[in-house]
Amino acid sequence: MLLYWIILPIVWVLAHLIWRIEVVGREHYDAVHDGRALVIASNHICNLDPVYIAIALMDWRRMCILAKEELFQNPFIGWFLRCMGAVSIDRGKGDTATVDRVTNACRRGTAVLIFPEGTRTKTGKLGILKSGAFVIAASAGADMLPCRILYDTKDGKMHLFCRIRIAFGPAIPADELQITDAAHKVTMLRHMKARLRTALEDLLKANAFAVQTAELAPPAPAVPAPAPQTPPEPAAPPAPPAEP
Repeated sequence: MLLYWIILPIVWVLAHLIWRIEVVGREHYDAVHDGRALVIASNHICNLDPVYIAIALMDWRRMCILAKEELFQNPFIGWFLRCMGAVSIDRGKGDTATVDRVTNACRRGTAVLIFPEGTRTKTGKLGILKSGAFVIAASAGADMLPCRILYDTKDGKMHLFCRIRIAFGPAIPADELQITDAAHKVTMLRHMKARLRTALEDLLKANAFAVQTAELAPPAPAVPAPAPQTPPEPAAPPAPPAEP
């Protein structure tokens, strides 16, 4: 924990100098992270996303970050992620032990950061949402806080020295994330995913950088072609003069 607080301020200064991080909607996090269970559900664009979100919150209560096992294969990155509170999960196997561990931490009041897409997007756009974040939230009785991380680039991806905006929206209450009927679990999960996707897309529309707004704007309505003009009927020939 001490090492976490030594590293985080240093990274905070560097990140603000290089990327000029801006936080929107911090009050939504403060409103729900009061000791109750909380899952932060964010879109995922680059490997540094969890670092930026931790910097944006700067909470003395270290969060638990669920990260793919491949990120821990690099010794330095693995060490750094563990200092940030990351937990590795093997996505290719049923890693129930890690899921149980994270769920228990969440139930005890530790904020858990999860990327429901399960992997980074290759297009900068929101991908398919997986069920893991919702299963953990339901098991822990947690609220779910939508988080959208935005990069000031046309393709939506992170580039060196680009600005970063991290936006939080109103939390989805825990009682709306409960799987109350096992027979309809798939349907309930589908509804939860749709609810989160809508929240994340709304955060994008409300907080997109100027370079991205052109792509978000609805297409201009098509101008109908003018109706073809009906040619005037030829004038009748003049009447012959009357005979004397």
